[in-house]
Amino acid sequence: MALAGLYRRILPSPPAIEFSSSEGKQLFSEALQSGTMEGFFKLISYFQTQSEPAYCGLASLSVVLNALAIDPGRKWKGPWRWFDESMLDCCEPLENVKAKGITFAKVACLAQCAGAQVESFRSNQSTIDDFRRHIINCTASEDCHIITSYHRAPFKQTGTGHFSPIGGYHAGRDMALILDVARFKYPPHWVPLSLLWEAMHSIDEATGHHRGFMLISRRQRAPSLLYTLSCRHESWVRTAKYLIEDVPVLLKSDDIKSVQDILTVLFTSLPTNIGEFVKWVAEVRRQEEGGSKLSEEEKARLAVKEEVLKEVHETELYKCVTEWLSSPSSCCRKVSSLHDKDSLPEIAASVCCQGAELLTGMHGTARGFCCRATCVKCLKGDGDLPKTVVSGMVTSGGGEQGFDMLVPMSQTKLGSDCGCGPSCIGMHPASNDILTALLLALPPQTWSSIKEEMLLAKIQGLVSTESLPPILQEEVLQLRWQLNFLKRCQDNKVDDDVY
Repeated sequence: MALAGLYRRILPSPPAIEFSSSEGKQLFSEALQSGTMEGFFKLISYFQTQSEPAYCGLASLSVVLNALAIDPGRKWKGPWRWFDESMLDCCEPLENVKAKGITFAKVACLAQCAGAQVESFRSNQSTIDDFRRHIINCTASEDCHIITSYHRAPFKQTGTGHFSPIGGYHAGRDMALILDVARFKYPPHWVPLSLLWEAMHSIDEATGHHRGFMLISRRQRAPSLLYTLSCRHESWVRTAKYLIEDVPVLLKSDDIKSVQDILTVLFTSLPTNIGEFVKWVAEVRRQEEGGSKLSEEEKARLAVKEEVLKEVHETELYKCVTEWLSSPSSCCRKVSSLHDKDSLPEIAASVCCQGAELLTGMHGTARGFCCRATCVKCLKGDGDLPKTVVSGMVTSGGGEQGFDMLVPMSQTKLGSDCGCGPSCIGMHPASNDILTALLLALPPQTWSSIKEEMLLAKIQGLVSTESLPPILQEEVLQLRWQLNFLKRCQDNKVDDDVY
């Protein structure tokens, strides 16, 4: 005999007040008059129910990102770019989230990967007065929203840890409106702010960490165009530690006498999974969507990527990195870990399979896709320079689908020391431009332990962001921000808290 299952839960009241009740409507009306329901209308316009029992963090973030009108930069379904839980997989595989939930830090990581500005606070790192101030500021604006991580027990609700956004605030009653994304269980409801703080100030018994809240807003700085840092692979903690903590120690060596010595010390000690940490931001499309030409949007995005790549190639640091890579002492076996495959078609085969996973909505099933064939070709529009496209035929089950990966090219002549001849044109991705971007993104204080004053001054000049062109400068500062963000996650040890 089949089990009947559950149809919703009765909302315990008190302490909560159901949003659609007479009292809930009165609270809404009064809060609206007070100006602390401004963010509600954007949130409710994009409100959704979590699609899996453990997807409360993903659903909350999806609602907030869409409410902030942040463009995901990739397609959801058909021609539409839109945030959905299934697209929030850059920091944690979806199959893991489905099985055991997601951590407080990984939700914050997902938000910043998606292009949002994030400020996260554990309850033991803040106060109820600070929390109230943040709620008042955010609910009085459409430009900032709060996601809370709390335990349901103080509200006499069933379940344990949960994520949901805050939809409004009633100053007279000191109550917050929780837009519960588990709508199959509880409707939106008002709760006393003091009780919500108590629910956030609980400790997850599985991890020993406090719960908390995060402020999500639109980022002032543009997201990464060519490169991004990923915390999806478990090795990210070790890699972030190496770049922030270990590199300055290595640079104290008395044997370092030149820039090439610095590169030797840094690159020969790179963690083996560095390629899982520094990612190339690729653009993939279905072949029938693009036809034989690139759209104006695609050409514009590719042009910006090519400009950034060109600016990387024109830096003096890039020349030093390229020289080091071509030297006999470069120890290429370490740097080769940046790419599992050597040729562009092989890289494209992997990227196209990942793209197929995203574009078809079959996330977490990349092993079911196989790229049967790839080829490099050029597409040219009226009066446009040719654009490089790597095409692949991806098969899964009994069907197949063609995908294109758009490849930025640099028109900069690299010279004979790049290893591919004096007429070589730079094509992305390559180890030398990725390593250059990574060095530029290291915190300025990284180099202060170098003992030779003249060498210190020289390397500081090579890595200075002040002299970089504006677009490349934004790219580097974004990578630096990501690195600092991941390091803060590591320092606070917030990445083990499961909800």
